[in-house]
Amino acid sequence: MLDPKYIREHAKEVQQNCKNRQAVVDVDAWLALDQQRSKLMADTEALRAQRNSLAEQMKSSDADYRSRFIEKGREIKADISIAEQSLVDVETAWKSELIKFPNQTHPDAPIGKDDSENIELRTCGEVKKLKHPLDHVALAEKYDLIDFTRGAKVAGAKFYFLKGKLAILEQALIRYGIDFAMREGFEMLTTPDVAKEDVLLGKGFQPRGPEKQVYYIEGENLALIGTSEIPVLGYHMNETLSAEELPRKYVAFSHCFRTEAGAYGRESYGLYRVHQFAKVELFAFALPEQSEAIHLDFVRLEETFWKSLGIPFRVVDCCTGDMSGSDYRRFDLEAWMFGKGESGGWGEVTSASDCVDFQARGLFIKYASKDGEKGFVHTLNGTVVATPRALIAILENHQNEDGTISIPKALVPYCGFEKIV
Repeated sequence: MLDPKYIREHAKEVQQNCKNRQAVVDVDAWLALDQQRSKLMADTEALRAQRNSLAEQMKSSDADYRSRFIEKGREIKADISIAEQSLVDVETAWKSELIKFPNQTHPDAPIGKDDSENIELRTCGEVKKLKHPLDHVALAEKYDLIDFTRGAKVAGAKFYFLKGKLAILEQALIRYGIDFAMREGFEMLTTPDVAKEDVLLGKGFQPRGPEKQVYYIEGENLALIGTSEIPVLGYHMNETLSAEELPRKYVAFSHCFRTEAGAYGRESYGLYRVHQFAKVELFAFALPEQSEAIHLDFVRLEETFWKSLGIPFRVVDCCTGDMSGSDYRRFDLEAWMFGKGESGGWGEVTSASDCVDFQARGLFIKYASKDGEKGFVHTLNGTVVATPRALIAILENHQNEDGTISIPKALVPYCGFEKIV
């Protein structure tokens, strides 16, 4: 969450940032709640002080005075009860509004309304020239690689079965992604596929909001996760990490679940938007002075990984309207997909986000040095590979004129074959 002190001292800048981020937040209303909260805290403390003072006076008083003190004590106790309940009510409203504030934005991030206003920074690789390229749905139907019909029969729309060599390719991508990150010094984690709502809120996600993307477990304070970023973030919640041991870098594997409410049409064709998928994710807990360099290194690692798959991609600097609430700055990699749009286009396959202290503040993750320096850590996350979109990119970009589909060379040792067909 955003630092309340920062909001008080930079109200105009915060309001403008909310506008740029398209976040519906009433800064003035929150400031009014903040003042009310401060007054109630002061009033409650004053009443408690009166109660304590009265208790001390009772110790040294005779019986006649003590009876008066007892009556006065009852009045103060009742006043404290009323003040405490008022404080709870205001505190609840204060926090429910506070979590609506998005993170502040890096000064170099572009301002824009949606992903159409992201800034292309660079491209890598050349799009293969094919006379009649097929999208992955057509390829899957032609070679019986994905069964959307039976997936829907078993679990509903946007679920699927991967079949044969494509199912093996998915497992190869997962293992290759994990090995790739571990060679770079990341510690491996396999995470729970569920998390408590407090962890989701700490991430900066409002799971019960108007754009709900979460599957809840009925009767439990648990939701299926949409990314392993959530449980890895919660891994060190309510902890103070040694500054000398930072950054701590993890590579995590999880299954991911998203409702993808309203995600229909050409933008969600085939595997592009689905309800369940597998993902390998990078995550780091860092000192404030480390985070910007780590962020750029995450982008470097993502580019290196996707170059190794022989997939044409571009890197974009995400604008304010395309960033999630917890992002301070985000870069995306978008792979070329022949099935995107009417004649092919770019589709997001990874993101790399620097969230500075926004998430750590929400989950009380701090650092402390041997010299006594203390503060909130910075958190960063980045995708190595989310398997459905990686499978789209491989099928569509490694199809050949003769109808065959090649396996990227880096994955051949993991698959045990060089072609899907």
